Amino acid sequence: TPPKATPPKATPPKATPPKATPPKATPQPTASPSLPFSPPYCPSPPPSSPPYCPTIPSSHTFRLRQLHSLLAPHKPLEFINNQPEASLEGLAPAEDLASFKEAQESTRQALGLGGSEEYRLGRIQFGSFEVDTWYHSPYPREYTQLPVIYVCEFCLKFYKSTDTLYRHANICKWRHPPGNEIYRKNLLSIFEVDGEKHKAYCQNLCLMAKLFLENKTLYFDVEPFLFYVLTKASHYGCHFVGYFSKEKHSAQNCNVSCILTMPQYMNHGYGKMMIDFSYLLTRREQKVGSPERPLSDLGLISYRSYWKDVILEYLIRLGKQDAISIKELSQESGLHCDDIISTLQFHGLLKYWKGKHIILRRKDLLDEHALLCEKRKKSPTFLDPSCLHWSPATYPVYSLYD
Repeated sequence: TPPKATPPKATPPKATPPKATPPKATPQPTASPSLPFSPPYCPSPPPSSPPYCPTIPSSHTFRLRQLHSLLAPHKPLEFINNQPEASLEGLAPAEDLASFKEAQESTRQALGLGGSEEYRLGRIQFGSFEVDTWYHSPYPREYTQLPVIYVCEFCLKFYKSTDTLYRHANICKWRHPPGNEIYRKNLLSIFEVDGEKHKAYCQNLCLMAKLFLENKTLYFDVEPFLFYVLTKASHYGCHFVGYFSKEKHSAQNCNVSCILTMPQYMNHGYGKMMIDFSYLLTRREQKVGSPERPLSDLGLISYRSYWKDVILEYLIRLGKQDAISIKELSQESGLHCDDIISTLQFHGLLKYWKGKHIILRRKDLLDEHALLCEKRKKSPTFLDPSCLHWSPATYPVYSLYD
């Protein structure tokens, strides 16, 4: 008899130890292609922050009013009624002011604009501020006939009513100007915007700037220009403070074509900061620059103040050297020689004595400037060249007949 086949014993499956899963790598934030810095761009909003939506006041008691505490607390500013420009009494000769006003009125009549209030938009709602306009701007006619228009402070699009602005604020994804961020220190940033790449934004910027600049003539042909926009960051985004523009190819080496500080940010040092920044770019290009003429009254006062500070700082740094070269000062600071000479003559620092031109070292001015420099270094608007991330670029030459 054959032996009985014994069934094979079932062996229990071996327990395989669980594989150790590597921890998931948290995605690191990558820099935006348009920004040379890594995010976050602005401070992240607190969890209880409401979504950004501008609010409109029910009454207007100031020409410039802060609405609600959407931004950092500002002191409400109030402009004098029927005073579109800052008072220049004591800063400019009375004869020059009288001739300027006479020429201003004759120009309005020659252009068929009549009085200064005709065809002028009354107010704009810009972010959390309501600003009274100073001059006429070529907005579409249906907008200029309104008492107030509403402008988005991020993309600069304009609307007729609060409802349309609310709808736009809910879908607008812009929280900073387009272009490249080339400077950032604390909450202040400067963006370089190419007029050819971002034409609509630059056109809206020029239309809004014309409301506060009388001699501005550029509105729509923005391709040959670069725009440098100064912003101040908050939890909601980068709020527009001011800007300046310059030509890509200037035959006269002008480093500024137009410059503006919004009225709610005036008298805070932002204008002088933008002037200093324009000369910083000029020095990086290893050139000598000057603003485009003619300068407005306020622009001339601002530039003369900046030129005087640069010259006095140079004199303090030289010490008691006998020889002072205007050409060396021009190459070191980026100021044009004509601007240096005119500033020295205006402040009485250049004299002609025994057949030579001499520069006076006024001890009172040097001591006063030394004290001011120590205070300005602590100001948030003090320009830090190490925070600039920019190199000169080349652009195609445009022709008027293209």
